[in-house]
Amino acid sequence: MLREKLKNHNIILASGSPRRQAFFKGLNLDFTIQVKAVDETYPNNLTRSEITDYLSQLKASVFLDLDENDILITSDTIVWKDEKALGKPKDFGEAKEMLQNLSGQMHEVITSVCFTSKEFQKTVNDVTKVWFKKLSDEEIDFYIENYKPFDKAGSYGIQEWIGYIGIEKIEGCYFNVMGLPTRLVYKTLTEIANR
Repeated sequence: MLREKLKNHNIILASGSPRRQAFFKGLNLDFTIQVKAVDETYPNNLTRSEITDYLSQLKASVFLDLDENDILITSDTIVWKDEKALGKPKDFGEAKEMLQNLSGQMHEVITSVCFTSKEFQKTVNDVTKVWFKKLSDEEIDFYIENYKPFDKAGSYGIQEWIGYIGIEKIEGCYFNVMGLPTRLVYKTLTEIANR
C-alpha cells in the first residue's frame, strides 16, 4: 500500500536501534540504514518534546548529501519525569537509580521523528504516559543484571520482563514507548507520498 506510493522515494533510516528497524520492516516499507555519529547535547532551556525535536533534527543535520528522492528519517526518545529528561544510563548504578525513581510513579515517554528531504523538513512527536507499580530492589537488580538496559532511555524496555511485571497502565501509543510512534510515521509518510 504505502510501499507502492513511496516507490519513487528512497527512505533512509538513520538509526542503529534494532527496534526501530523492526518497526520499519513491520510497516512493510523499503528502506536503507545509514547511521552517523552526532554529539547529542542540547541547550539547557529546552523541555519535553523541545528536547526530542531538537535532537532528531540535529541527527538529520549531519546528512549533507541527500539526493532528490531521499527521505531521511531520524528520531529521538526520552523519558520525562520530575521536570527532567532521563536518557540512557551509563552504568548499573545509574540504571538502578532511574528505575527506583520510576517505581510506583507515572512518567512520560516522548519520541520525536524528523523527516528530511532536499525540499522540506517535518518533525512530529508523541507522548505516552506510563505508570509503574512499586518495584522491589530485588526486581530492579534482576532486570538490570539480566537485560542490561544501557541502550534504553529511562533504563527499561516496555517489551521486556520489567514491562511484563511492572507496568500497571499506559495512556497513549505503546509503540511510542518502544521508541517509535508507528501510526504517526505511517501518517506522515502517507502525507509525503501524496504531496
